[in-house]
Amino acid sequence: MELILKYFPNLTEDQVDKFTRLEALYQDWNLKINVVSRKDIDELYLRHVLHSLAIAKLITFKPGTKVMDVGTGGGFPGIPLAILFPECSFHLVDSINKKLNVVREVVAGLGLENVKTTHSRVEAINDTYDFIVSRAVAAMPTFVHWNKGKIAKEQRNTLKNGILYLKGGDLTEELKDYRSVTIYDIPDFYEEEFFDTKKIVHLPIKYKGK
Repeated sequence: MELILKYFPNLTEDQVDKFTRLEALYQDWNLKINVVSRKDIDELYLRHVLHSLAIAKLITFKPGTKVMDVGTGGGFPGIPLAILFPECSFHLVDSINKKLNVVREVVAGLGLENVKTTHSRVEAINDTYDFIVSRAVAAMPTFVHWNKGKIAKEQRNTLKNGILYLKGGDLTEELKDYRSVTIYDIPDFYEEEFFDTKKIVHLPIKYKGK
């Protein structure tokens, strides 16, 4: 928890309480339904929570912003972002219901009212969002294809609507066809060695009406 306060010192009491309770909830539910590896559970705040919150170092979502987390797995980056931005709405989607069962229990345990979950492939979701976030569930061309037509028209944030993707390694080949893409190095925000090769990819996507 000290790690979160190191980079986010202005949290409200309620946010500190929720982030503090997060670990025990995940440890408890992970014993019943294994969604996070043992090593990752032991370093939950570094590997999952702080990594998810790197997006918040890039952008402060304006109230009313709609965000979809695709392939949310155990609830990352969606749950930490939902704690940090209580006036925004988060839709956490995954095709594996076992993982979403843990997510639902954590959301209920924390009393997060700005999160909804859907067990579905993302292609079946018929709604639009300001941003689609994810942690490297597929190569960017595949991910863009999955989310076609899901970016909202109205712009309300400092960054243009589109995809915010947490990814690592050399992305040159994967992103070569996207001229509007911007890559942000997470070590610009955090000093821990774990983040040395990790990045946030912002790909603006123009609204395409149905």
